[in-house]
Amino acid sequence: MWRTLASAVAGLLVLFLGSLAFNAASGQSSWPGPLDFVRVHPWVVLLILIPVSLIGIWQAPHRDRTRDPLAPLAYRLPPRNTNFTGRDATLRELRQRLTSGNDVAMLAVHGLGGVGKTQLAVEYAYRYLSKYRFVAFVNAEHPDLVASQFVSLARELGLAEVSSDQAIPRVYGKLLDHRPWLIILDNGEKPGTLTHALPSGGLAGNGHVIVTTRVSGWSSRADVIDLDVLTRRESVDLLVRRVSGMTAAVADQIAEQLGDLPLGLEQAVGYMSYNHTAPEEYLTLVTSRLEDMIAWGELADRPAVVVATLWQLSVQRLETEQPQAVALLKLSSLLAPEPIPLDLFTGHPELLNGATADPVAWDTTVGALAGLGLARRGDASLVLHRLVQAAIRAAMPDEVRTDARVQLCRALLAAVPDDIHGDPDARPRWQELLPHVIAVTKEEPPAECAAETAVLLRLASEFLIQIGDCSVALPLCERALAIDESLEGRDEEVGFDLITLAQIHKDFGAPEKARPMAERALRLHESCLPADSPVIATDLATLARTLCLLGEHRAALPLAERALQIDEAAYGPNDPYVSFDLVALATVHFDLGDHATVVPLISRALRIREASYAPDHLYIGYGLLFKARALHALNEPTAVDLARRGAQILHTQLGKNHPKTEDAFALVNRLC
Repeated sequence: MWRTLASAVAGLLVLFLGSLAFNAASGQSSWPGPLDFVRVHPWVVLLILIPVSLIGIWQAPHRDRTRDPLAPLAYRLPPRNTNFTGRDATLRELRQRLTSGNDVAMLAVHGLGGVGKTQLAVEYAYRYLSKYRFVAFVNAEHPDLVASQFVSLARELGLAEVSSDQAIPRVYGKLLDHRPWLIILDNGEKPGTLTHALPSGGLAGNGHVIVTTRVSGWSSRADVIDLDVLTRRESVDLLVRRVSGMTAAVADQIAEQLGDLPLGLEQAVGYMSYNHTAPEEYLTLVTSRLEDMIAWGELADRPAVVVATLWQLSVQRLETEQPQAVALLKLSSLLAPEPIPLDLFTGHPELLNGATADPVAWDTTVGALAGLGLARRGDASLVLHRLVQAAIRAAMPDEVRTDARVQLCRALLAAVPDDIHGDPDARPRWQELLPHVIAVTKEEPPAECAAETAVLLRLASEFLIQIGDCSVALPLCERALAIDESLEGRDEEVGFDLITLAQIHKDFGAPEKARPMAERALRLHESCLPADSPVIATDLATLARTLCLLGEHRAALPLAERALQIDEAAYGPNDPYVSFDLVALATVHFDLGDHATVVPLISRALRIREASYAPDHLYIGYGLLFKARALHALNEPTAVDLARRGAQILHTQLGKNHPKTEDAFALVNRLC
């Protein structure tokens, strides 16, 4: 615009000067039209035209200097993903790290296959394209083929007749004329395999290199960004935006099943779009048939890439280089997508044929999975993404899978504490192993480990009862009972299942369901165990508390008293199991209105528990609440303080919204 204005003003100046000359030569007393104003007031017009002309002349080159540069050259840069979702903070971090120095900046984007490393690098290139004069995308999956791509890159830069040996240094040298520049080396392996493709020394400057890789070990060569899966919000946004009829609630559940892995989410979108599958129906399919569904769903730009085969090359490489790592991978794929304690394997060397015996060999076995991006390693644990697990399981032959399940079932049974109520360290161990117990036992068990599976299910139920999660415990214990009843010679175990189910129904407030189970458990155990067995004491105490709920207190009293006698004789007066009998007996007396008898019983139970468990253990919380109720019935003012302590323990252990926590704080309010 300014250049046009300058030209126009310059033309007017020429016209003005020419007109003055013409006027002087012709002696005309007037000019035609508005030009007569120029004749009458020449110096006014001149004073106006000169500054306008100067401004125009000055602005024209100024605008030329600040014009947007020519579009940068781009070599094999993939098309931009118009559906790219999220990652804004990561892109800003990537830009900040690359531009924080003055020389060549190198950054490795490291992460699990399918997590979106390539898409992030490509999106960065497009988002900051105007900041570069040259951008190149090089497939670095096969290091031997990188040089040939640099030969093509050299031709793109105007370098003719460049051999593959000289292509890489010649390209970086030529890039001095195209600064700033960006090169993306996609899907790189270890740094050593790509050393020849990276700039070094004074060969090039003012450029950026981004390497995307699944492989660890780049921190000594480049800055590293560890790329994680999408946040749940980003996953939900992607699904809701891309799939017709998708609700946020269904999207959240689908994202959970797919572990927020971008590739898995893209496959889900592709599957639903192509097959016109309703989101709710897809959720049902991916929940029940995950191992099948990860093979379906085509990506528009990468039709051959699916989760089911994404890690095949890595596994094949491990089979050649470290077969024990593949064995560990297969075992881990049958466990939960939660931290797997490594001592599950070191404590049971038969799982990996003794591979854990040599500390160095074991460390490199675990490290191989982390190094290739197949797992994430913690201080004493290993975590596999759920879709990695599904892909490995899908490729496992049935006989291999069955054998692995049998081994894991037996190892878990040996690893979990079976004395859940008496062992003060049982709770933390069960908390880390419970997800894996549920994962291994969720399908019908192989015949070789059916009995062990039933025991695991029942023990898991007992732990869940302890932490107040009876709704999860119930179906597990029902399965344990069904398995045990299908096997020969399992009367004692059937009795254990029944008494555990009775406890669940009692806690659910259904004593009418609990009673026949407790009575049958007692009959079975009395038929196969000595009369003074502590197992029978557990049956008696459970039945006594169930009868109290049914209002049959007189029938409950002798049962509770007998249970206490058996356990005191078996364990001594201060064992945690005795505290349960004391609580059962105190419950009977409380319901009978004999509160003065209740207080010493529950006080003794609390002393035993406080000596055996951590200060914030649930059993102590339950005891404090019970004692508070008894003291309140006796008009003791200390009741409210005990109730507060007990309620706070339940709040800490069960959470604010758990029904037992809400009941505890309701008791505090009543006592205040």
